[in-house]
Amino acid sequence: MLEAPADHGQELRLWLRLLTCSTLVETEIRRRLREQFDCTLPRFDLMAQLERAKAGMVLGELSKRMMVSPGNMTALVERLAESGHVSRTVSPADRRVQIIALTPFGRAEFKKMAAAHGDWIAELFGDLAARDSEMLFDRLGKLKSSVVAALARN
Repeated sequence: MLEAPADHGQELRLWLRLLTCSTLVETEIRRRLREQFDCTLPRFDLMAQLERAKAGMVLGELSKRMMVSPGNMTALVERLAESGHVSRTVSPADRRVQIIALTPFGRAEFKKMAAAHGDWIAELFGDLAARDSEMLFDRLGKLKSSVVAALARN
């Protein structure tokens, strides 16, 4: 028997609450990155991916990790290359492939942004007691498992 949409009231309210919280935090992080570092969230995210890959990454892998089209990724890389944050070098294994890496300047700038980002998140989540934060983290882990299981069934 199919359930009526009204039977999913709690799940829908939960989804809307999660979406609202995520949107509020993301909007504020975008604003602060723009105002304090003249940086967009996608540029910050790209730099974060490169920070983890000390030897750099090929464009296709960056695109997959960030779930962004190769065309959008190319534009992001171009802007960061123009500002001196990233370098592009030809792969010695395949001359058609470019390796994207943070420059020393880009790494230093990202370090400042990442520290500020951490402070902003701590500030925004600061009214949560440690116990509440741990419980929420645990419950969101269970939600993630539920979503992953549901996707595996489809």
